[in-house]
Amino acid sequence: MPLNPRIADWTGRTAWLIGASTGIGRATAARLHAQGARVVVSARGAAALQAFTQAHPGSEAITLDATDREALHAAAASIVARHGCIDLAVYCAGTYAPMRATEFNLEVALQHQQVNYVGALYLLDALLPHLLAQARAGQGGHLSLVSSVAGYRGLPKSLAYGPTKAALTHLAQTLYLDLHPLGLGVSVVNPGFVATPLTAQNEFRMPALISPEEAAEQMLRGWARGEFEIHFPKRFTRVLKALGLLPDGPYFAAVRRATGL
Repeated sequence: MPLNPRIADWTGRTAWLIGASTGIGRATAARLHAQGARVVVSARGAAALQAFTQAHPGSEAITLDATDREALHAAAASIVARHGCIDLAVYCAGTYAPMRATEFNLEVALQHQQVNYVGALYLLDALLPHLLAQARAGQGGHLSLVSSVAGYRGLPKSLAYGPTKAALTHLAQTLYLDLHPLGLGVSVVNPGFVATPLTAQNEFRMPALISPEEAAEQMLRGWARGEFEIHFPKRFTRVLKALGLLPDGPYFAAVRRATGL
């Protein structure tokens, strides 16, 4: 049984993606555009957004920093004023730097918090009034937060990144409980390793590595099925889910054996 209203037909729907200049965000915006959605892309990089709109006629760009609360408010209001509603908002802004406790950097850790989690809160502050108004009008709407399997349980080199993704997943779960009864959709996306500029920093072999385009396809499938958690590739994420069920001692031992760290 689907946990969300299914979205299979994107024709004429307005989709706003925050963090869409590269990687999963850009690939998902391109896939939505190909499916007939009215796509609005946001990110800090104006040149990358301009390149996207040139390659995808009819799409729109709003340059902003996801940690700028007022910019998100202005963007949400502008989209609703032009198009009447926001059918899908996807928070895929993120930053990642490998970190261990032996090399702790407070500034880097706080940057992760601001981009990966606080930015999502700023989006909520800007978006929820519009979604709630749409719900009252019977229009619906869907919010999707791109988290990570790194948020399932603690992993080596994930001291800055993992906790922010765990918080994002928890946020999505709580939002679902509040918004689903109103007819609004909420989903959390938990990718494994995806070939993006962020994961290019990793110096280890990334198991089950997939392309941003494959990630985008999995996300659209998840929305079409009405899934709450959209995780992929399942040959990898199911292993992590099984490991996550272990008691602490066996879990820590298994992770050390698997990573050598």
